[in-house]
Amino acid sequence: MKTYLYLSLMPEALIASHLDPSKFGTYLATGSRQRARGQAIFFRLSEDFTTDRLRDAGMDADLDRSKGLAPRQSAYLSIYRVLESTPIDAFEALYLVTDAGRVLELRSAEYVAETGPRFHLYQEFAPVTPRVVSSEDPLSFAHSITAENHRVTLPALVFAELQLARLADDPEAENIADLPYHNLEHLRDCLRELRTKSDKPAKTVIRYLQQDVLFRTLHRGFYVAKRGGDFRFFPFPDRKALENEHYPWWRSALSTFGA
Repeated sequence: MKTYLYLSLMPEALIASHLDPSKFGTYLATGSRQRARGQAIFFRLSEDFTTDRLRDAGMDADLDRSKGLAPRQSAYLSIYRVLESTPIDAFEALYLVTDAGRVLELRSAEYVAETGPRFHLYQEFAPVTPRVVSSEDPLSFAHSITAENHRVTLPALVFAELQLARLADDPEAENIADLPYHNLEHLRDCLRELRTKSDKPAKTVIRYLQQDVLFRTLHRGFYVAKRGGDFRFFPFPDRKALENEHYPWWRSALSTFGA
């Protein structure tokens, strides 16, 4: 029976399971009896890393199913400093799970900088969870937040970019009713501060993730940054692909309430 190793982001944990990513995602979101509801975001880690990590943790016997035992749905290996101890080459795919258990797979791709936006909105997921605005593009932001010589730094970070629409260029922009954030005036104030303080590259909008994320606000995708310059990009499908190729997931995502 194949064993998978997953790095969950909500909350951060390293979990072994006999469930494939689709079944594991549904299990995380709805529970084994379909009585729970909650989003999940997790990475599937490479087979080589899985083999080595399970051996080092002494988990082989615990996961053995040669005697006909039922598949192990989840076996926690670690809940502390998981992201920073996982090499970036081990991140093979990212999965976004709606609270109804629909699973979308994202594969890594080459990162190409986006030209134009003056400001960016980032939601951090692990090991910390603030939402921040920044004048730095994703790659520059990743390098800044993991730089060892900075006063405030992290050894690793997973974050996503969220939509800002016209606010990405002008904090005073009107006709932004399609942005579903409940704190728009506070968001404007944060962007105004970035505009007036050229030496301030980022400003916290929300100190920690308070509820589910609206997947429909994702812009471009997710990023993994590690100290030393390692960086990986997991692009989010555009609207056309979501509607034509991933409609069941997209319909489920649109029914989610979040922030």
